[in-house]
Amino acid sequence: MRACVSLSLRGCGKRADRATAHHQEACFRHILSHASPGEGHFPGDSSSPVEEPTGSAFPGRRTRASVVASAVGAVAGEMADVAQKKIYKYKKVLSNPSRWEVVLKEIRTLVDMALTSPLQDDSINQAPLEIVSKLLSENTNLTTQEHENIIVAIAPLLENNHPPPDLCEFFCKHCRERPRSMVVIEVFTPVVQRILKHNMDFGKCPRLRLFTQEYILALNELNAGMEVVKKFIQSMHGPTGHCPHPRVLPNLVAVCLAAIYSCYEEFINSRDNSPSLKEIRNGCQQPCDRKPTLPLRLLHPSPDLVSQEATLSEARLKSVVVASSEIHVEVEHTSTAKPALTASAGNDSEPNLIDCLMVSPACSTMSIELGPQADRTLGCYVEILKLLSDYDDWRPSLASLLQPIPFPKEALAHEKFTKELKYVIQRFAEDPRQEVHSCLLSVRAGKDGWFQLYSPGGVACDDDGELFASMVHILMGSCYKTKKFLLSLAENKLGPCMLLALRGNQTMVEILCLMLEYNIIDNNDTQLQIISTLESTGVGKRMYEQLCDRQRELKELQRKGGPTRLTLPSKSTDADLARLLSSGSFGNLENLSLAFTNVTSACAEHLIKLPSLKQLNLWSTQFGDAGLRLLSEHLTMLQVLNLCETPVTDAGLLALSSMKSLCSLNMNSTKLSADTYEDLKAKLPNLKEVDVRYTEAW
Repeated sequence: MRACVSLSLRGCGKRADRATAHHQEACFRHILSHASPGEGHFPGDSSSPVEEPTGSAFPGRRTRASVVASAVGAVAGEMADVAQKKIYKYKKVLSNPSRWEVVLKEIRTLVDMALTSPLQDDSINQAPLEIVSKLLSENTNLTTQEHENIIVAIAPLLENNHPPPDLCEFFCKHCRERPRSMVVIEVFTPVVQRILKHNMDFGKCPRLRLFTQEYILALNELNAGMEVVKKFIQSMHGPTGHCPHPRVLPNLVAVCLAAIYSCYEEFINSRDNSPSLKEIRNGCQQPCDRKPTLPLRLLHPSPDLVSQEATLSEARLKSVVVASSEIHVEVEHTSTAKPALTASAGNDSEPNLIDCLMVSPACSTMSIELGPQADRTLGCYVEILKLLSDYDDWRPSLASLLQPIPFPKEALAHEKFTKELKYVIQRFAEDPRQEVHSCLLSVRAGKDGWFQLYSPGGVACDDDGELFASMVHILMGSCYKTKKFLLSLAENKLGPCMLLALRGNQTMVEILCLMLEYNIIDNNDTQLQIISTLESTGVGKRMYEQLCDRQRELKELQRKGGPTRLTLPSKSTDADLARLLSSGSFGNLENLSLAFTNVTSACAEHLIKLPSLKQLNLWSTQFGDAGLRLLSEHLTMLQVLNLCETPVTDAGLLALSSMKSLCSLNMNSTKLSADTYEDLKAKLPNLKEVDVRYTEAW
């Protein structure tokens, strides 16, 4: 009997609520439909005229407007009260769930109430989502089917409302655990589309960004993989040539950056076990800084050579290994660094990011291996950046967003990442619009940009300078054909420019000619080396002859003979050296540096044709015993020789005993034995400075 009475009362209460809501809605519509400024009577009283006080131009209209506003406000207030009472009732019912089929039914009723309410307010629309969010956070033992049923039930509310943070966490979990569920495609897709189109700041709602990130990864787990992701990006852009939603691109880029950062997050958080920026800087100097003018370390240097000598580090840094479930990083330091450079840069300030990564193979190697999940995440989001760069209307904004290089240094040191991102940089370099390709340069003076990162010597360069040449070509072809830009290239990238010109790159040939024409280079030896480089190729020789027709000074400079000092750029090969030496006269050459190049013993047949050579630097090359034997027979005038970090052995080093003019010899990190060392000291009376530290015998 009590149950019947309770049921009857509950039914009466529901009918009363529906009747009250219906009555309020009817009153509201009646007021709005009958009250207009042009009428002279109040609604519901057609016989009584409106009394208009004097002294006002439109007193009747003002009175009607105020009355209508008051009536509307009263009705809206009553509607809000009724809605709040209903929301409170559902919140109380759902706070203590007993059977989930009943809970699901109540959730659907709650959603219907919010959707059919005549008063559409944010609080009314968000309240059901917050109730469900709290319900899910307090009940974590639900089955997958119950999860999906709840998501489908609240889906209509998500069409016009962002999910609250806890609900985003629930959605993320579902994307991770069931990426192939149809709920991901049918329910989450419009939610994510709305987030990307309308979100203004992921910083205020980071879980929306995380949900978007997990949703895209779930798409990537489908059978079609990246094809589904590509279609999703196309749907966000739209079918026309211009995307109608200005927030889509920055939101997508923000999601990509956060996802890429998460791939390296474990290593980034383990700073205590990884080399600091100062340690990387001290062990990873730029090649142009590491190559000295006199490439030799003397055990007891003479005072006049102190400023020119090359220096080796006093001790090798042990390998630093950082291992985690996602990342395995090995850093080996066998570097050398100038004391003068270390002292000048040894302050407490953080070094330039790109300077830390300008690593020569002989200096340091950094190998980063990601775990399977992190590797898939990285591949997915780098591919999205490549897709974004293919849209002409998005490319200017994308270039601007990526100009500050918003990636961690671990990503920039990761070969896979920089290799994949190279496509995006290439798209910037191919774009004729200045607003796009100008973003290849740094955002401000003193900070490196993509131009430096992908240039020869940069950590991301893997093509011997092809992309670098493309970037220089597009920059010089627009408004950057200025003396300032050429001066920057001469100071920082002269070696790569000369190497590419030596290999016949027309853009670099033009650059070298412009450097000579604008008097960018002051040193005569460097000018002569540039001239020899130009004359080594057909296109360079033709352009140099045209330049000489305009400037007689260059002819006078060339008549004085070849340079006395010559330094080949890093990564030069035996063929590059042969091409250069065959292009002009090098009879006056006394100092030759091949340090950190790829030359081998095969270049010895060209070196023996330099009769005036006195100083030779072969530091960190593949020059071996066969080349040493050939040098010992012909270069009798050689006084200084650097064989540091070369594969020479006792068999080749013994041949040096015939070079009586040798007074300084560096055999550091070679396969030298103690007996051979003593034998050389006995047979070379002029040998005063010898460096044999870190050899196998010592």
